[in-house]
Amino acid sequence: MINLRNSVWCVLALAVLGSAATGPARAEEPAAPASSAAMPVEMAPLPWSSLNAEQQRLLQRFEGNWDTLPAARQNALARGSDRWLSMSPEQRDTARGRFKQWQDLDPDQKQKVRAAYKRFKKLPIERRRELRRQWQQLSVEERRERLERLRERAQQRRQQRP
Repeated sequence: MINLRNSVWCVLALAVLGSAATGPARAEEPAAPASSAAMPVEMAPLPWSSLNAEQQRLLQRFEGNWDTLPAARQNALARGSDRWLSMSPEQRDTARGRFKQWQDLDPDQKQKVRAAYKRFKKLPIERRRELRRQWQQLSVEERRERLERLRERAQQRRQQRP
């Protein structure tokens, strides 16, 4: 059996394409109008007191310096806590595992995953949906086999470089 934990392709496939085991792919948000993409959006600071008790419990390590965090960071943390609280225990386990996989990657591998993710996000939305659908239809064994083939091809390309 291959060691998927250190596979850039595994992390990319799991993070970008999703997994049938974690439920259906999330619906894509509609694209923002071109004019708003060019203008930065200013976020208002989010007072600690505006967080509910569960959010405060999850984010307690930030309480002491919450007011010094940029508003965008405060809002991102609040959205992340909402998302975490809405997950099932299985989804939380999956998220923890994916985070561990990400932490285990070296900086070069992380950069490659980021670049692949950017390429994926540039694809038309219908193509991204199709790729996710195709990935979700694969069995666990088929996914492992495809990831192994991708890993082998990447290793061959590295060996062929001068």
